[in-house]
Amino acid sequence: MSDFHFDFAVMLSVLTLFTGVFWALDKWVLAPKRVAVLAPGAVDKPNAFLDFCRSFFPVIALVLFLRSFIAEPFRIPSGSMIPTLLVGDFILVNKFAFGLRDPVFHHKFVELGEPKRGDVVVFRWPVDTSKDFIKRIVGVPGDRIAYRDKTLYVNGEKANLEGAGVFSLSGQSPPGVIYRFTENLAGVEHHILINPDRPSEDVAEFTVPEGQYFAMGDNRDGSDDSRRWGFVPEGNLVGKAFFIWMSWDSDNTRVDFSRIGDRIK
Repeated sequence: MSDFHFDFAVMLSVLTLFTGVFWALDKWVLAPKRVAVLAPGAVDKPNAFLDFCRSFFPVIALVLFLRSFIAEPFRIPSGSMIPTLLVGDFILVNKFAFGLRDPVFHHKFVELGEPKRGDVVVFRWPVDTSKDFIKRIVGVPGDRIAYRDKTLYVNGEKANLEGAGVFSLSGQSPPGVIYRFTENLAGVEHHILINPDRPSEDVAEFTVPEGQYFAMGDNRDGSDDSRRWGFVPEGNLVGKAFFIWMSWDSDNTRVDFSRIGDRIK
């Protein structure tokens, strides 16, 4: 995912602070002075700049509040989470699922919850925190994780897989025959893809450290994830993906109405 999230959050915060200062200055200092010298029946008219701040500060502040603490939209640009999420899906992310953080420095000031195995989460990529990634949490602190022969093991137990047929999607399927499986991860059932023609990216067993998570894409042979660059620190979490609000089918240049409203699980 892109680095648009971070830049926009900073810009929105600066605009909120800037317009808020002049909104408050006008409301409690400048406006009372203007009103005091108005002729009877005259209407108070601030200058264009103050009028702009008075009009837009509440709107900008509301948008900042909603995006920072309630829900934020993201677009899926890659196929690492196929078949759960497709390229062109537009999703909403629950921003308070894992606690409340300030939108600029990402400092958590309210504890509300922690990711669980099976959650689909957005996080700032540990390699480059200006970029947002979306993956599924497969290991929480203290878990022993291994990946061998295209199979996930959690605490020594093999994640249950059931065949769900051949996967095919125009424009989003890599070459060759791709198989869909239903994986059960701590009671969370979801589909994954396995490409038998790709070599397995095996990971020897290790323990997930405190305050960190192990994340993998559902497209197991087409995902850049914790198997390559390591753990996701708790401080990098952005939120939990929960809803597809729009989906654009670029191959047919149309909206895919069949996916709109789907819950992400």
